[in-house]
Amino acid sequence: MARELVLVTGGSGFLGTHCVMALLARGHPVRATVRSVERGNELRAALARARIDAANLTTVQADLLGDAGWAEAAAGCTYILHTASPFPARMQRNAEDLVHPAREGALRALRAARDAQVARVVMTSSFAAVGYGNTPRGSEYTEEDWSDPEAGISAYAKSKTPAERAAWDFTAREGGPALAVVNPAGIIGLVPGPRLSTSIQLVRRVLSASLPGLPRIPIPLVDVRDVAALHLAAMEHPAAAGERFLAVAGPAVPLRELASRLGTAKEVSNKKGTTSLGWEPRPAADSLLDTANSLLELGLV
Repeated sequence: MARELVLVTGGSGFLGTHCVMALLARGHPVRATVRSVERGNELRAALARARIDAANLTTVQADLLGDAGWAEAAAGCTYILHTASPFPARMQRNAEDLVHPAREGALRALRAARDAQVARVVMTSSFAAVGYGNTPRGSEYTEEDWSDPEAGISAYAKSKTPAERAAWDFTAREGGPALAVVNPAGIIGLVPGPRLSTSIQLVRRVLSASLPGLPRIPIPLVDVRDVAALHLAAMEHPAAAGERFLAVAGPAVPLRELASRLGTAKEVSNKKGTTSLGWEPRPAADSLLDTANSLLELGLV
């Protein structure tokens, strides 16, 4: 039985690559947006390393800040997984340098989806749009919470809230495809290739002892394979339309587990995804080991 064509934006990114892998493994033909021919080659190389047949993969060049390629990318697709968003490794001083592409990229994906009559868009947002800039609390963060982008938070964290709100506002105003949003915590797990995401670079620096100092503050984490699985569940499950889903493995864990925890952990609930979509994330400790082993296998530590 033929499966539906799915577009994955940012297909060569850490999460995008794992979404492509999961979709191909399920028998879906996949189209992925990439910023360059080089990034498309990197995606295919990652699939080859994972021994995944790329025969049902096509790529289209598209950029978050340009219209070229978006109509072609969305044409004929039933679903879009919009994972593309800037996440720089270095601290940005000007938040608008991240807010603008994140917001405009989300709107371009939604316009293309509307014009192509896509059934559903699943957008990757972040826990940064949920639990940042708020008053310290003793209760868990849930999908009902929103970050305060005016509260002096980082440029990256500040970019996630207006981008996600713009997506919800567009859907309410313009109609078009149903929207679901996944809000992951820090994403770790199997590294598909030598181009490392910001979160994996942090793990690599810890393993290489190249980080001058790292507070033992518990950090909410989630495995990239589980985030991809949650995207697929949100893509297909009727109950996911119009909903947000926090993606976190469970209790926050410190990246260094050699001493007692310091600082206050941000407790994040994953109940909505586990109960309504049947999502089952693996323990963060297992994901950290997989992250480390895959970095070693790639010769990056």
